[in-house]
Amino acid sequence: MPQFDPTTVSPQLIWLAITFIILYVLMAKVALPRIGQVLERRQHRIEENLKKAETLKSEAEVAAAAYEEVLADARSKAHDVLRDVREAMTADAAERTAAVNTRLLDEIAAAESRIAEAKNSAMAEIRGVTAEVTRSAAQKLMGEAPDENTVNAAIDAVLAERG
Repeated sequence: MPQFDPTTVSPQLIWLAITFIILYVLMAKVALPRIGQVLERRQHRIEENLKKAETLKSEAEVAAAAYEEVLADARSKAHDVLRDVREAMTADAAERTAAVNTRLLDEIAAAESRIAEAKNSAMAEIRGVTAEVTRSAAQKLMGEAPDENTVNAAIDAVLAERG
C-alpha cells in the first residue's frame, strides 16, 4: 500500500498540513462568518418576532378588556331597559286595571239602580194588581166590594209584616 510507504510519509504530511491550513483559513474567513451572520439574522428575527408577539399579546389583552367592559356595559343597559319596560308595563297594567275597576263599579252602580227602579216599579204594579185581586175576591166572597182604603190598608199591613 502506497500510503504506508515510509518514503512518501513526509510529503503526505506536508500536503496534509497545507490542505488543513487552507481549509481552516477558508472556514474561518469565509464560511464561518457567513454562517454566523445567518445565525445572527435568524436570532434577530426571532427576537423581533417575540417582541411583536408580546406587543400583540398586550394589545389583545387590552382589546379583550375593552370588549369585556363594553359587553358588561351593554348587559347593564339591557337590564336597565328591561327594568324600565317592566315598570312601564306594570304601571300601564295598574292604570288599565284601575280604569276597568272604575268602569265596572259604575256599571254595577247603574245596574243596581236599574234593579231598584225595576223592583219599585214591580212592587207598585203588584200593589195595584193585589188591590184589584183582593177587591175582586172579597166581592165574590162577600157579595159586595170593599172600599179601596180598607184594601190598601190591609195590603200595607201585609207588606210591612214581610218587608
